[in-house]
Amino acid sequence: MDKVSGHKSAVQYLFPPVEPFDRQMLDVGDGHTIYVEQSGRADGQPVVVLHGGPGGGCSPGMRRYFDPEIYRIILFDQRGCGRSRPHASVEANTTWHLVRDIEQIRETLGIDRWIVFGGSWGATLALIYGQTHPDRALHLVLRGVFTMTEGELDWFYGGGAGAFWPETWVRFVALIPEEERHDLIAAYHKRLFSGDLAQEITHAKAWSAWENALATVQSTGVGGDSPADYARAFARLENHYFTHRGFLEEDGHILARMDRLRDVPGTIVQGRYDMICPPITAHKVAALWPKCDLRMIPVAGHALSEPGISADLVSVMQKLADRA
Repeated sequence: MDKVSGHKSAVQYLFPPVEPFDRQMLDVGDGHTIYVEQSGRADGQPVVVLHGGPGGGCSPGMRRYFDPEIYRIILFDQRGCGRSRPHASVEANTTWHLVRDIEQIRETLGIDRWIVFGGSWGATLALIYGQTHPDRALHLVLRGVFTMTEGELDWFYGGGAGAFWPETWVRFVALIPEEERHDLIAAYHKRLFSGDLAQEITHAKAWSAWENALATVQSTGVGGDSPADYARAFARLENHYFTHRGFLEEDGHILARMDRLRDVPGTIVQGRYDMICPPITAHKVAALWPKCDLRMIPVAGHALSEPGISADLVSVMQKLADRA
């Protein structure tokens, strides 16, 4: 999902690769163990990175938005994806389990307060974590904001984005019989959890390709062919969360609780042409968040690696480091 886009490489904005100084598999209960790593400065400013999806997993490139001489960089694979086990499992896998896991990581690593950095689903999770534990969040740095509302899901799986990418949309819906296309999340759910591994992989790749195809502003509408294991975990977990509407109490759950972040500062870096998470959501969140700085990137889509988004995120983290 997070691919380099545009004519200039996003790599020029990032810090050099750095290897973790600590890796561990953390038992979080419910039969799940999650992969957690630390890199950068062991006594530095803690920042926890929340990856997207759900189900995307973390990657080495995510370490490179933070000066390793300043930051203690914590990455982890959320339940069911990446190096966490069991792989592609949706059992005991909800938003509230993940919020609890984040707190367990913080406590295990002996951290009092930290910066929370997340994009897409990672931004959703960061907002919910911040609303649940505002005393633990020094600052929220968000990219491509998504709040798990019916309107956002309908935009992406009900034809809104498809109106801009009709040829790509046709490929996405082609695997589903016409009589089921009124609810593509449910139709894909039926097949992603069919118990037929070949069918699950076929539909997982189609699900992943639809999202990947729209991630960058320079997209040609082709999402590529993700590895089977990755696609299956990504699609199953994402679909599981969307089927259950993020396990939130109500439509608009996050927006209704923005007052809980009144004392927590935040920065949103949003691509103006984000087809996956349209800018209206970031605008709504910022309007309800007194201490939020909303930064619209003029020629950028959704991906973390869009050059303009990468440059701005590095700049934001440098400014936060200067204030520390």
